[in-house]
Amino acid sequence: MLVVREIAVSGYRSLRRISVPVDPLSVFVGGNGTGKTNLYRSLELLQAAARGTLTRDLAAEGGMDSALWAGRRRQGETARICLSATLRHDATAQDFVYAVEIGLVEQSGGKTVGAAFLLEPQIKTERLTVRTRGRTAVILDRDRRTGFVRDDAGRKRSLGHDLLPTETALGSLLDATGHPEIALVRLALAGWRFHHDFRTDAESPLRRPCLAVTTPTLASDGSDLAAVFATLAHIRQDTAEIDDAVDGAFPGAGLVIPRPSRHASFGLRFPDFPARIFDPPELSDGTLRYLALAGALLGYRLPPFIALNEPETSLHPDLMDPLARLIARAAQRTQVWLVTHSERLAARIAEHGSVRPRIVIKRDGETWIDGLKRSGEFAEADED
Repeated sequence: MLVVREIAVSGYRSLRRISVPVDPLSVFVGGNGTGKTNLYRSLELLQAAARGTLTRDLAAEGGMDSALWAGRRRQGETARICLSATLRHDATAQDFVYAVEIGLVEQSGGKTVGAAFLLEPQIKTERLTVRTRGRTAVILDRDRRTGFVRDDAGRKRSLGHDLLPTETALGSLLDATGHPEIALVRLALAGWRFHHDFRTDAESPLRRPCLAVTTPTLASDGSDLAAVFATLAHIRQDTAEIDDAVDGAFPGAGLVIPRPSRHASFGLRFPDFPARIFDPPELSDGTLRYLALAGALLGYRLPPFIALNEPETSLHPDLMDPLARLIARAAQRTQVWLVTHSERLAARIAEHGSVRPRIVIKRDGETWIDGLKRSGEFAEADED
């Protein structure tokens, strides 16, 4: 499994240029408008590069005009968004560094150059390097539509001319046998899971039964929550952690998970009404959202990396401590990246997870993290 060691972003919205070390549990706390969500969103864009949807995703969020750094640029500086991730393979002590640069369509004489529409984002450069005990090998090197890739024997192969400016090589080179390093990085990034918008309205998928299929990992939208609970109860046959999470949040309450047939379902039994099971349509928004977070963090098998954006939304303040326990517990099985504006939640996570929350600030319009040096390390004065 590849572990995330560092994320670097430049030229994206309020992120002028920043490199952030990533721990097993990374917590970022700050007020509205400081750019916390841009940090979170940059992770989603890295995954989009692996899935081959990077330029489409940028177009969907308003295009390059909206996504580019809006502050001043140095004279001659090109308007580009740069994203990179450093991943460590602990078994082999190898570091995989993937970087992609996105820019505007080139124009000449008022017309676009190459196969592109006028306002769509384009991949300008893309590179994958592997560092092993001080040696660096370039596996993929692309400049616009030209470049090379190394095959499994280490031979350079031309990327050819089939790759469009809107396509990432990472998402397009699907030959896992011929390009094992590329396949490894693509699978690692594609396996990240993001949770930021659990719907709790009347039509929310959280409030409906789902197909009874063994489900070890919760979907990003929580649409298979009932199947995740059923997998714990009837496949793993161990609900101790989820029962503890429910009782910690709602003392005396119990999660009821019937053995599924065609569909999986669940309900809650509260101590005030022991003879009644409350189905998801009857649960409050906060209760349902907490259960979805519990499913995301306590599933049978967790993804290699979980990112949470303001998970405290709609939750009562009394749920901050149980939620912090969930997050700290999950970080023992996988990496967790969390952005929040709740100082109370951050403090509880610090207590249960033995981590230092990082304070996100804004200076001269630029998102920054208090104590972070330009070199991408936190200052020694920030340590105990």
